[in-house]
Amino acid sequence: MIPGQVRVVTRFAPSPTGRLHLGHAMSAVLAHDLARRQGGRFLVRIEDIDPTRCREEHVATILADLDWLGLAWDGAVVRQSSRLALYAAALDRLKAQGLVYPCFCTRAEIAASASAPHGNEGPVYPGTCRALSDPDLARPHCWRLDMARAVAIAGLLSWTDHGIAIAADPAMHGDVVLARKDAPSSYHLAVTVDDAGQGVTDIVRGTDLFAATHVHRLLQALLGLPTPRYHHHPLLTDGRGERLAKRTGAPTLATMRAAGEDGRALAAALARGEHRPKTALRAP
Repeated sequence: MIPGQVRVVTRFAPSPTGRLHLGHAMSAVLAHDLARRQGGRFLVRIEDIDPTRCREEHVATILADLDWLGLAWDGAVVRQSSRLALYAAALDRLKAQGLVYPCFCTRAEIAASASAPHGNEGPVYPGTCRALSDPDLARPHCWRLDMARAVAIAGLLSWTDHGIAIAADPAMHGDVVLARKDAPSSYHLAVTVDDAGQGVTDIVRGTDLFAATHVHRLLQALLGLPTPRYHHHPLLTDGRGERLAKRTGAPTLATMRAAGEDGRALAAALARGEHRPKTALRAP
């Protein structure tokens, strides 16, 4: 590392809602190798704040999978569930700026809104609760970002993806949720706060999260946080061209381990852009 240069810090941040598959392995390998090439640090963070889907048994499996792949991480594994006060503080800062409001609408009500166009995360919220004069906070509610007001304050924003400047367009997401009814934070707020808090300089993740980066860049500006460099990589697909995912039965790394595959050899193949394991790409 050149004297005075900021050390590269990358991270792998899975949610323990199931076992890892090849797509996860690709992100982990690329993030790990980027840090190691630059003499930097590779962190592991467990995003475990969803009480309805996260399972503790998956945490041990995730760490075992990374070890099988030969990916050593630096420092202690951070759990989002231990950082809830940080998310609350960030939300309070946005409340103080008048940039968030409580929303009492159900998903069904939002989906039924004929005027709500569909964005990357489903129907864009039509703003039903934005102007409530006396909201009853004793009722179940989430907290939404007033996108129009936030964009006006932040002004023009951009980030780099593989070194290429990308103009941020967070408005396309509408008034996104920052704190859920059933969880103390949304993915958008937690990941933005965590990456800044852990000093992450480079974020390696799949292109399925490219659109979310527009929102993360806005939150960085509103909260006065640094903007990492982004490296979104193509998603892995099966033999039919479908994205590998838990819900579509993608084989897990645990399955590959049980089948006798060499995890370090698999990691090396992923780093070369090869991703055909001995195990079938789709689970039976």
